[in-house]
Amino acid sequence: MADPARARKLADRIKEIVARRIDKGLRDPRLGFVTITDVRVTGDLQHASVFYTVYGSEEERRDSAIALKAATGMLRSEVGRNITARLTPTLEFIHDAIPENAEHIEALLREARTRDVETSVLASTAEYAGEADPYVKPRELEDDADWDELDDEASDLADDTEAGGSR
Repeated sequence: MADPARARKLADRIKEIVARRIDKGLRDPRLGFVTITDVRVTGDLQHASVFYTVYGSEEERRDSAIALKAATGMLRSEVGRNITARLTPTLEFIHDAIPENAEHIEALLREARTRDVETSVLASTAEYAGEADPYVKPRELEDDADWDELDDEASDLADDTEAGGSR
């Protein structure tokens, strides 16, 4: 297994070579506006995965994928001429779905913001289903009559306890 730093350097070099060659132009009319986003090389430096995006419609993406697949041999030869490795890695082109995924995430975030606003509007006009404070509080005794009633209950309870009965 090669040094990870060497694999990263080789991946960067392959990215540069392939991007430059695509920029110079491949003679394939199917190739659209292609951008090389990343290259990953295996630990043994035998295989390179080239990630790319295509600006345009779904049909242009399909056509560009076909054009890149057809040009893989020529691009591999170009890479082989411009690197100093003993073996030229095989190239595999993989469509990078980062822009589509980012747009999907943005749409989900917009929907979440809209729902948050709707929820805050509903919360500002909401009323309690019952009392505002649903917890039971101790009874407040303000009258002398209430105190007298409690004294009577306490004395009745004490009398029953002394008599050996229960209430």
